[in-house]
Amino acid sequence: MKLPTISRLTIVSVALTLMGALIPVQMVRIQTNIDARKNTQEYEDTYSYEERVLMPERGNIYDRWGNLLAGNREVYEIGIALNEVESPETIARDLAAVLGTDYAGVLEIARTTFVKGQIEQITVVDFVDQVSVAKLAELKKQYSELPPPRRGQTNPSLAGLHWSAHLHRSYPENELGANVIGFVPYLNRMNNSGLYGVEEYYDERMAGSPLTVTVAVNPTRVEEIPNIEPGDSLILTLDREIQSKMETIIDQAVSDTGADSGTIIVMNPETGEILAMATTPRMNINEYWRYDEVFPANTAFNRAIGQILEPGSTFKVLTMAAALDMGAVVPSTTYYDDGWEEVGGINLHNWDNTIWYDQDMTGCMRHSVNTCLVWVAKQMGPTNFYDYMQRFGIGHRTNIDLAGEESFPLSLPGDPDWYQVNLGTNAFGQGVAVTPIRLIASVAAVANDGTMMTPHVLRAYIHDGRQYDIEPMPVGSPISAETARILSEMLAVSLEEEASAALVEGYRISGKTGTADIAEGEGWSDYTNASFIGWGPTDDPKFIVYVWLEKPKTDRWGSVVAAPVFQQAVEQLVVLLDLPPDSVRLQLK
Repeated sequence: MKLPTISRLTIVSVALTLMGALIPVQMVRIQTNIDARKNTQEYEDTYSYEERVLMPERGNIYDRWGNLLAGNREVYEIGIALNEVESPETIARDLAAVLGTDYAGVLEIARTTFVKGQIEQITVVDFVDQVSVAKLAELKKQYSELPPPRRGQTNPSLAGLHWSAHLHRSYPENELGANVIGFVPYLNRMNNSGLYGVEEYYDERMAGSPLTVTVAVNPTRVEEIPNIEPGDSLILTLDREIQSKMETIIDQAVSDTGADSGTIIVMNPETGEILAMATTPRMNINEYWRYDEVFPANTAFNRAIGQILEPGSTFKVLTMAAALDMGAVVPSTTYYDDGWEEVGGINLHNWDNTIWYDQDMTGCMRHSVNTCLVWVAKQMGPTNFYDYMQRFGIGHRTNIDLAGEESFPLSLPGDPDWYQVNLGTNAFGQGVAVTPIRLIASVAAVANDGTMMTPHVLRAYIHDGRQYDIEPMPVGSPISAETARILSEMLAVSLEEEASAALVEGYRISGKTGTADIAEGEGWSDYTNASFIGWGPTDDPKFIVYVWLEKPKTDRWGSVVAAPVFQQAVEQLVVLLDLPPDSVRLQLK
């Protein structure tokens, strides 16, 4: 009876002994596991995270009515994971068929990974970018429709082919407004800065602020990536329809006259808003890589702001405005023209060597009598003349909100390059240089009761879902409102008496032609800058238009080649701005 009892005690004792022996072993195992987990956690904390820079979506660009001029579209970057390729031939064949890539080149890349053990870790070779959504879908379809492999062939497979989406700048209107908009060349995902125009001037505002975040490399540990605010969107002062019409008109004018280039600027003189800025040459800004082809060396991307020219007789508007304002002359002041006017010991002549005899100031503007304007400047004297020119901003940038604006300094009495004769030649727009935007901004003061406005192309911007409007910015009043109205009337009468080709039926227009000789070496070329500047309606101007044709071949005179272009532009403009004829408008007042 005792044996079973002893046996049971023995078994229990042995079990307890074994359990006691296992406790230290278990303690060592647990401690080892803890250390392992600790080391693993430290590794993950140290090496399983990486910093990424999230780039915000670039803001859009719209015209004043909400038409999209610049936006973003989704494209794909395609690469090959060098350790995943199963069928190099499939990858090379499909990419060549769909994307037009070099079959042999892609095959060589894909085959370098086909030897087992050659690649120790995942390596992706990126070799094509900006693949559209449609092309990517076509690539997938191409693979799905492949026939089954023949005996001895590798199964068709796109394994190893990787694609990732990102945004790329897109311009749905192609050439429209290109010289104003500028472009964003695709360099890489982290370097997409705007060039020229609005894209460059407002680059930081539209690009937004990048956000650096720390994310887990292990996809099972990825946390939600924070949202990033897009860059600001811009609403421009441009009117898409007006811009389109002006581009069509100036393109036709350049073709008809054989001019080297052409420019039309349309501005609201009351606000400084640019409604249209059409200039040549012009390119499809989606094809920014053609820049050097379209704009050879020393060619301004936007001649309206980046090209310096001697304006010729359009500059006489500023000379007469200054003389009237200081009281050196009044409209009825007469001048006797005998064909020349001496200044600084040099005789200056009229543009066509014509003698105009007795003329009042309106007649001087109507016939564009150089000698009369020289005499007017002499009545003012150099100090007063150049003081007024500086009030009009001549010699300075307008500070328009576009990248690439140029300026040319105004030579003043006392400067080493100023001579007494400059007073005479400057009075009729030779020996002084401006950009088209500088001239229209200065002359617009006459159309705006003497107040000069800063020209601008930004009407509003959208930040964090809210629209902020841009206020017009006056930059001074070089002349009085009374002077401005007197001169506007004089220039309207001048065009009417001349029966100018710039006249628009139903609307009174004030304006002036310009023809400037172009210097060549130490003399003059056979070519001119032909131009016309005008505004209307005369009693309440809502627009000012500047037309410039560079080196027209059919005729050299602004009155012949530029005035009709102005007339075509205004005929379209009054319709698009919904401006009724004067007879109707005045009855509605």
